[in-house]
Amino acid sequence: MENLDVTDIQLLKHLQENSNITTKELAALVNLSPTPVYERVKKLEKEGYIKQYVALLNADKLNRELIVFCNITLKQHTKAIGNKFVEDIVALKEVTECYNISGDYDFKLKIMVKDMKHYQDFVINSLGDIENIGSAHSTFVIGVIKQSYAVPM
Repeated sequence: MENLDVTDIQLLKHLQENSNITTKELAALVNLSPTPVYERVKKLEKEGYIKQYVALLNADKLNRELIVFCNITLKQHTKAIGNKFVEDIVALKEVTECYNISGDYDFKLKIMVKDMKHYQDFVINSLGDIENIGSAHSTFVIGVIKQSYAVPM
């Protein structure tokens, strides 16, 4: 962050709140004209501060109401086995996030499915096809209290 000034940080904060904002609207919020704001945003993109722009969809409306966190332990730990596991997990559309973690488990998956029957099918036919999973412990989300994709600044 040493390369960012106050204006860059303001731009990033505003874009996290609404990535669909126009350059003109963004310029007004940071008290600059549109051209330098456009150039700054392009620089932030080029330097990797902005990875991508996305639309946040309503999971309930898309029949993905059940969120499951699944902790995975692998039977064996080698580079090849770990890489194969990651490759297999990345290919599963129901897995929206995957973290390699420390502690009692090796990986934490966030899985979004329609309902419990869909999750059962996913466990049996998708996770069940992945070699070297020693155990999988699932936790089901009862309600979402806070959900943010913004990076704290």
